Amino acid sequence: MTGLLRLALVLFVALTALYVSAWVYLRSVRRERLEKHWDSHPHPLLPGTDRAEFIRRGLHLYDRSLRRRLLLGIYVIPVTAIAVLLYFVNFA
Repeated sequence: MTGLLRLALVLFVALTALYVSAWVYLRSVRRERLEKHWDSHPHPLLPGTDRAEFIRRGLHLYDRSLRRRLLLGIYVIPVTAIAVLLYFVNFA
């Protein structure tokens, strides 16, 4: 039982590090894309917005997007694979 808890703890720490790294990378890519879009189209989409506001709104929309939520698959897929593997090794 302690081996399973140790595995779960190490897996959680490793997956959290992977999740944070992927989140930071994808957010920086999105920010860069928004900056390039603003530079190529200097007129704001909404009157009265500046570059910083445009980027802030774009990142807010990204944070609520499906792509952002799909990052949670970093936790779900390995845990499910390990659970299935443990089931078939022990009970099948």
